[in-house]
Amino acid sequence: MAYSYKNSRGVEYYLHGRTRTVANGKQVTLHFFAKTEREGGVEALPVGYTVIESAKTGLPILKKKA
Repeated sequence: MAYSYKNSRGVEYYLHGRTRTVANGKQVTLHFFAKTEREGGVEALPVGYTVIESAKTGLPILKKKA
């Protein structure tokens, strides 16, 4: 089961991650939220990140902790 986040409007989003190889050859994981749970669901927040919510759209966003 993927990590879920319910925003202030009551909509539930699920955290997903995809691993990509960038131009310099490094493997980078791209994290995103979706309304439905799909392949590539992440079970927990990545270490050092927190979830914030966009004030305009209510979409959850991963933000690195300071």
